[in-house]
Amino acid sequence: MPLTPATRDRLMVGVAQLLRAGRHLSARAATRLHGDLPSFGWALLTPLERDGDLRCSALAALAGVDASVVSRQLAALERAGYVARRPDPRDGRAALFHLTGRGAEALATSRALRSEWALGALADWTEDDADRLAGLLERLVGDIDAVSSIDAVSSIDAAGDPQRPVSVAVAG
Repeated sequence: MPLTPATRDRLMVGVAQLLRAGRHLSARAATRLHGDLPSFGWALLTPLERDGDLRCSALAALAGVDASVVSRQLAALERAGYVARRPDPRDGRAALFHLTGRGAEALATSRALRSEWALGALADWTEDDADRLAGLLERLVGDIDAVSSIDAVSSIDAAGDPQRPVSVAVAG
């Protein structure tokens, strides 16, 4: 049964507010950890942790932004010591980026900060309410993935070639 316009609008506003709150928390965590690193840069650490070595083009495809944006962020992450590059063995002209030990530690600290803030926000929630919301969010993400163009992005491998599936996940 289709949603009423009022319910659909409430959902759209709620999702937008949730995304905005998530960006705010990520920005706060980034500022506390490394003040001059833009919060978008932190979003690039998660796929590097999850998928290993990736080309700039693959990270850009995963993030849904232009490679020049990702290139600037990777340069800042590299200067901060959170990522490092090495030549791509399949194409020496290209570079593969990977998470450094310092980057992994910073990512873990960032997650711990956001978890601490989330626990504070959910302190008055019952386990049942939190579990129900988690299930609904998982369903929503799955439904959004099913109707979006993520299929094209998920077939890009670490070198930017359409071979190995690369999963798309919320940074964090």
